[in-house]
Amino acid sequence: MFKTISDPADCEVHPVIRFLNAKKVKPAEIQRQLVEIYGENVMTDGMVRKWVRQFNDGRTNVHDEARSGRPSVVNDGLVAKVNEKIRENRRFTIRILFDEFPQLSKTALHEIVTNRLNYRKLCSR
Repeated sequence: MFKTISDPADCEVHPVIRFLNAKKVKPAEIQRQLVEIYGENVMTDGMVRKWVRQFNDGRTNVHDEARSGRPSVVNDGLVAKVNEKIRENRRFTIRILFDEFPQLSKTALHEIVTNRLNYRKLCSR
């Protein structure tokens, strides 16, 4: 039996697909071999077929293209300002913080408060 590699990076799996495709291995067999080595959650059969198709169309780069998207406005300075506002008024709500920081969404503020600053609700009225 083979040793399994857990949690591989995409840039590690794509060259394997390119190599096996160059050896004329079918996509279903490539996916089976990937699952055998990297585990069940490595890549779906459809994604393997997509990469095989791209390599057959002449793609040589094994890295994902950069995608455009909304850049994150959360930085360490902003997290520090949110923390300062929270320390000024310990009875804060996300809505109060949203009024202070209109450039952030309520979801982003909630993420900052719970994940970055690790604040938790201690009691309710």
